[in-house]
Amino acid sequence: MFIGFDYGSANCSVGIEKNGEVTLIPINGDSNFLSSTLYAMDRELIAEAVYQRIAPELKAEYGKLRSAQLSRARMVRHDLDIYPDEQVVFVGPEAIEAYLELPDEGFYVRSPKSFLGASGLRVEQVGLFEDIVTLMMLEVMSRANKVINEPITKAVIGRPVNFQGIGGELSNQQAQTILETAAKRAGFEEVSFLFEPMAAAMDYEASMTRNQTVLVVDVGGGTTDCSMVKMGPDLQHKTDRSEDVLGHSGQRVGGNDLDIAVAMNCFMPHLGLGSQLKNNLTVPRQPFWNGVAVNDISAQRDFGSLATAKLIDELIKDSSKPALLARLKSLRQHQMSYQFVRQAEQSKIGLSSQSEYSADLSFIEPLFTVPVNRTDFETAVDQPVAKLVTIMKQAVEGTGVMPDVVYVTGGTAKSPVIHQCIAEQFTDAEIVVGDHFGSVTSGLVRWAGKVFNS
Repeated sequence: MFIGFDYGSANCSVGIEKNGEVTLIPINGDSNFLSSTLYAMDRELIAEAVYQRIAPELKAEYGKLRSAQLSRARMVRHDLDIYPDEQVVFVGPEAIEAYLELPDEGFYVRSPKSFLGASGLRVEQVGLFEDIVTLMMLEVMSRANKVINEPITKAVIGRPVNFQGIGGELSNQQAQTILETAAKRAGFEEVSFLFEPMAAAMDYEASMTRNQTVLVVDVGGGTTDCSMVKMGPDLQHKTDRSEDVLGHSGQRVGGNDLDIAVAMNCFMPHLGLGSQLKNNLTVPRQPFWNGVAVNDISAQRDFGSLATAKLIDELIKDSSKPALLARLKSLRQHQMSYQFVRQAEQSKIGLSSQSEYSADLSFIEPLFTVPVNRTDFETAVDQPVAKLVTIMKQAVEGTGVMPDVVYVTGGTAKSPVIHQCIAEQFTDAEIVVGDHFGSVTSGLVRWAGKVFNS
């Protein structure tokens, strides 16, 4: 049996084809979406969790490959006095709950897909991301198998046009190889990949009644991808769409970047960003940026370093507003960057339906809240939104035509500021808003039917 698998930056989802209809599978209670998060009581325990869950025929090879990590995992269990059958790694909402309970005692990763194309990853880092993705895929399939009563051996997996803004095709190859390695360890015998905007296009095309040129804009959590495609009822039967694709574009900028921009520009001034030192100089910007850059491994490492701790202490001594910088110290000391940016995400979601939102930052200081209105939000996200506009223009430029329709999908596209910028760029096109979260998965299922049944 085949599935479509959207391993997204924000959420994971899977779908199947049954009696000619596409159905998304509930994998989180009644929800079809599982948040792309993982929490481990210790990083070394992740490889052990993979070893315990992979198929028996894979254990020998994997055990040899990860022998050092498995040995360290046994030592960690002994040192932390963890029982052999005690759960130590969590995925999805359970990971979020574990992190919020013990933010400074474990290993937490949100949107691991955002890191897969990072330049300069060491062999052990690549291995860690392989294990993280494998565990998440195993968890998703374990939940899906409770609904699907037959073996799932084939999958079409979505991927962004570009995983990383830098690194080019080498970054894309690295990321796709990680995904493919993880998928094979999770039990898939055959794996194929499809650009996420093309998957969304496949879903939209199923409802089209006439042939048109469509610009698909997929604004996801970690990436924004666009495809200019000739689509319609006369074309949807084709298994090779290469001649119908007029242009692609994509960058690693998405909802996470909007959240980070809000955290930096709306929240960080309340932690001392932009404040003055006693010598009338402004506090350095870098530690504040490192504190919110949760999609940058080196930034997070720098923020958690002893050097940053000493710098913040010095800034507090020299600051004209030490109480503000004490909040930054608390943020670093208790490793609450993800909680901080998560509140920015909640602000973004809240402002999609209301004019003002009060962000709860009481985990830093009791009764600490920051109000954010839509004007604040639009100003804060001006830079990443400008990048989104550039990505859309890149997909259209060189095609010699303008789109008849702009089909918009992806969770971040729910934000009014995103919809507004798209409408301003394509005043003569029809703007169609698809299923913000399910279009890509549904399209992957449709394409899987063509790939594996041809």
